[in-house]
Amino acid sequence: MALSGVRREVPLPDGSRLPILTGVDLEVDAGEHVAVVGRSGSGKSTLLNILGLLDSPTGGAYLLDGEPTDRLRARRRSRLRGEVFGFVFQQFNLLPRRTAVENVAAPLLYASGRAYLTRTRAAREMLDRVGLGARADQVPERLSGGEQQRVAIARALVRRPRVVLADEPTGALDVETGARVMALLTEVTAETGAALVTITHDLSVAALADRRFTLEGGHLAPLDGDAHLLAATASRSGVDGPAVADPGWGPA
Repeated sequence: MALSGVRREVPLPDGSRLPILTGVDLEVDAGEHVAVVGRSGSGKSTLLNILGLLDSPTGGAYLLDGEPTDRLRARRRSRLRGEVFGFVFQQFNLLPRRTAVENVAAPLLYASGRAYLTRTRAAREMLDRVGLGARADQVPERLSGGEQQRVAIARALVRRPRVVLADEPTGALDVETGARVMALLTEVTAETGAALVTITHDLSVAALADRRFTLEGGHLAPLDGDAHLLAATASRSGVDGPAVADPGWGPA
């Protein structure tokens, strides 16, 4: 994936345009973990949506496997979203009337052959990996926020995508559970050689990435330093530390 001079603007009622991204350059290689840190409203989710073909830039170029994405027809964009990307959304986006295992298996409904026939088993195995094997038959309203987040992560990983796009993957988790979730994301993407792009406000999560960037004022800039330096930077920059919401891996 390669972004070059990517801009994103949205029209306002008075006819003016609000700039969200103002010339973003970014390359992500297979097997690489990249983190983007920024405050709320900085455009992090917009950037992730563009990478995942959920949104289109106003200007600049986005190449996926060397192919300009602005030339993709709607059907091919949709197919690439399903084949290439696994999404971990900040709002979870779980199907409310489906069980955890049905939610995780949902992306495999569009698979073929063995992947389709073994979708339920694959979904249960992935739920086991995120510590929710015993909760597989519960609907989302019976799960805590942290458990719903782990279901969303299992859903993103079940198809072994080439790129995982994670929007605040530890936002609903306590520190220990968040660390285990990040370890799982790193482990599974390493197994398959997938790229991992993490959007986060948590500098300790960003410190786990191979490369780190800050997004502010629509500009993307490298963020250097180890975990200790990043933690110190958090208190100075106003970027939040880890959130605490879920008590652990077990049932709520």
